[in-house]
Amino acid sequence: MTSPTTVRDARPEDEADLGVLVDAYRRFYECAPDLPRARAFVADRLRRRDSVILVAERDGDLAGFTQLYPTLCTVEAGPIYVLYDLFVDPGSRVHGVGRALLRAAAERGRRDGVVRMDLSTATTNTTAQVLYESEGWRRDDEFHHYSLTIG
Repeated sequence: MTSPTTVRDARPEDEADLGVLVDAYRRFYECAPDLPRARAFVADRLRRRDSVILVAERDGDLAGFTQLYPTLCTVEAGPIYVLYDLFVDPGSRVHGVGRALLRAAAERGRRDGVVRMDLSTATTNTTAQVLYESEGWRRDDEFHHYSLTIG
């Protein structure tokens, strides 16, 4: 029998296992595997505390994570979170891990006093889109998203 999913803040002792999940997340978005880079990125986030990383546990193992970056919105005249990352280990999908992470992120945003949360996902990631919309997230059809590669 499997245990329920619990979500909590990431801790320094999660660095190695969280790095594995971050590396898998990066590979999902077609980056080359680079576990040392993923672990270093996680360690830097945890050390600097410049993001909020929530992890989901099932049966004592990390099953997924989400990462929130704080920023500001001039139009809303307040703080917002960008939910930049959400990843569930393939073996833990269909167990409600993604939903648990989304709900925990929204609760964290409420607790931290943000006025809005934003996220983006690949247009082909329809499974995630269904989940987001079922949790009340609305797709923005008014604005286009642009990126500029600097380095």
